[in-house]
Amino acid sequence: MIDAICLNLMKRIVDSQKDLIAIFQDDEILLSNKAFNSFFGVPSLEEYKQNFGPFVDNFVPHPSYFNKEKIVDGESWLDSIMKLDEIDRVVSMLSQSYEPQAFSVDFDSGEDEFKIVTLVDITQTLIKRIMIENNATLDKNSGAYAKQYFLQVMKSYEDAAAFNEKIIGVCSVEILSDSLSDEHVKEFVRNFKSATRQDDMLIRWAKNKFLLAFLVDDEEKASMVIRKLKEMTKQKVISGLDYEFEHTWQKDKESVIKLVNSLSN
Repeated sequence: MIDAICLNLMKRIVDSQKDLIAIFQDDEILLSNKAFNSFFGVPSLEEYKQNFGPFVDNFVPHPSYFNKEKIVDGESWLDSIMKLDEIDRVVSMLSQSYEPQAFSVDFDSGEDEFKIVTLVDITQTLIKRIMIENNATLDKNSGAYAKQYFLQVMKSYEDAAAFNEKIIGVCSVEILSDSLSDEHVKEFVRNFKSATRQDDMLIRWAKNKFLLAFLVDDEEKASMVIRKLKEMTKQKVISGLDYEFEHTWQKDKESVIKLVNSLSN
């Protein structure tokens, strides 16, 4: 076993980290940090072991993530996942509030017998990863996402929302101008993006029309996002231009295309 003094020192070091960290001997956890225990809602590793089975049982059996069904016969879960490309070393686990969260998995094994496993929360970058994997393309004249690209990833976007138990909101902003220069459009996109989050998708839907698709926890938060965007458009994102603003959000898990079609064309 690890010397008690070394174990205590290591415990102090890993407790200072925000990522989930656990030290494994084969498939058994010998040490976990505060972030790990907090995620599972337990005060200590001992209580974790009392309340949870093997660590691999925590993995949500979703086809987009590594789980028990992807373990090669005769191998440990760590041996199996480390054979994957780094971008595919991702697991999903339920937090103490039963919310699914995605984690990238990395490990350090200076000694073969022991493995230090680090799980980094990548839940908020899930949509960004989908974009990268699908070769996201931008509308060159505006800097917003191209309509054709959004139509390609729309199903993945819906799946990501359902998996993370979010709802999808859609806003339509049409610039009311007969003559709109590329510089005006680019300025509009820059200013509009500055008021949105990294994972929101601003799409150029037509020459003067843009759609914003976003994920939120519930209708109340969707309403808050929309109020903020309305205020921004009222303040004229580009001086001298008027806008027509519409919005909607999922109420019965409607498809994105149904949400878009509910807005006037």
